[in-house]
Amino acid sequence: MTATRTTPPDTYREPRQGSAWTGWIAFGGIMLLLMGLFAAIEGIVAIANPTFYAVAPSGLLVTGDLTVWGWVQLGLGVVAFVTGLAVLAGNAVARVVAAIIAGISAIVHLAFIPAYPFWAIIVIALDVIVIYALTAHGDDYRAPSKMDY
Repeated sequence: MTATRTTPPDTYREPRQGSAWTGWIAFGGIMLLLMGLFAAIEGIVAIANPTFYAVAPSGLLVTGDLTVWGWVQLGLGVVAFVTGLAVLAGNAVARVVAAIIAGISAIVHLAFIPAYPFWAIIVIALDVIVIYALTAHGDDYRAPSKMDY
């Protein structure tokens, strides 16, 4: 004998409908994942081959060894990736942390412009878009739960 479970009518909940901004928040989370991966790769390249970049360490906005910048980029990339996963999971605190990480990433890439100008400017622009996507209508996003099905 198979038991069937029915949901009483008084406990049924309609799925919460997000606004059009829900896509932007998912976009922000996915971009943070990708930016984290790219920053980690950028960091690994700087650690493994500091002569890869177009400028000597003395030509950077903040003088220092490119290996140090590589470790900064690698750490920032790992944190951004993990935070992007949390944003996609619908964590409200992760949205705040993600906006902070994107701001830090923009500042780090601003200092990295002389070494890799075109890429740094693209990353800064994407950081600004991510910050806007996560802060403008952050409350509109909620990850799907089992109650939605």
